[in-house]
Amino acid sequence: MIGQARMLFALLTWLCFAGSCQSGDSPSSSTIPQGQMMQEPNFLVKSYLEAIEAVQPSPDMTEDNSNMVLIKGGGFMMGGDNDQAREDELPKHQVEIGDFWMDKTEVTNRDFARFVEATGYTTVADQQIDIEELMKQLPPGTPRPDPSVLEPFSLVFSSPPEGREGYHPGDWWQMVKGANWQHPEGPGSTIEDRLDHPVVHISWYDALAYCRWAGKRLPTEAEWEFAARGNTADQIYPWGNDSIDPGRANYWQGDFPTRLEDQDGYSKTAPVASFQPNGYGLYDMAGNVWEWTADWYHFHYYFQQGDLPGPASNPIGPETSYDPMEPTVPKKVIRGGSFLCNDSYCSGYRVAARMKSSPDTGMEHTGFRCVRDVK
Repeated sequence: MIGQARMLFALLTWLCFAGSCQSGDSPSSSTIPQGQMMQEPNFLVKSYLEAIEAVQPSPDMTEDNSNMVLIKGGGFMMGGDNDQAREDELPKHQVEIGDFWMDKTEVTNRDFARFVEATGYTTVADQQIDIEELMKQLPPGTPRPDPSVLEPFSLVFSSPPEGREGYHPGDWWQMVKGANWQHPEGPGSTIEDRLDHPVVHISWYDALAYCRWAGKRLPTEAEWEFAARGNTADQIYPWGNDSIDPGRANYWQGDFPTRLEDQDGYSKTAPVASFQPNGYGLYDMAGNVWEWTADWYHFHYYFQQGDLPGPASNPIGPETSYDPMEPTVPKKVIRGGSFLCNDSYCSGYRVAARMKSSPDTGMEHTGFRCVRDVK
């Protein structure tokens, strides 16, 4: 939420750009002004962390693996597989992963409702924005916002009119007061007919809170990619190398962002498990909604991993975050693409595709799934 308000009055709409889909053009490290190469300290909001700690694990959930798949670990080459790979997906590097359990599907509205009913948890999108915490994230000299922009809201997709020469994320992301996981498009919308759809408008903190209740955790970025590959090597998508089509995943068909052809029958989210699973039996590892991981995002992380003398063993990501598009905003990695992804814009449904978002930001196309350690 702090990241969203920041975009509202500082006019830094790259937050949406970086936290959802982005074009095929990535900023080259050689073109980043030297003054922007510094790494900002990571910033986590104390009150959100305290809310997570207050969640009591559910005895019924902590031992339940019924909707999970046991992923047997091994080695793989992590990183981009084709000419769509962006600079932060390279170089490919060797990684070793241990065994872990992973949810078969993304966490649904039904699942999250059960969690909220049991704990009374309030998501970030439902909370008033703390101006003092917000100002800590903004560049020096940024004016304080009008109090009206501090009311609870989230970001909702809306197609802009056709006919413009170009489009910017600010053209299709609308800040809607009252939009949250229970009201995905804002007041008047409901999840009553979408209980089996993935829950959205979920921040990284919200996902952690659910994981604590369920006795699980978020996957590392490496675990997520290993699982998405479905026991295959060097393939572009969870199903192989054949191009995406409406029978394989929920993604944007048509001209993004103005014209949706809706060939798969879903204008936004689809019920989980609407498409065939990958080789591990995992559903929606491509499209539907972006999924949070545990790792901080760092543009140069793969370069650092590629310099290791041997394979990285169960990597947990960098210690710091750095996004050249927004050097002052720490970001977490999100994976898998969403119903807004399209080859002409982001191709986020590739197994190696990396995106990022500030941990306090929830959006209409972002959810999560959980993993659990093997005991």
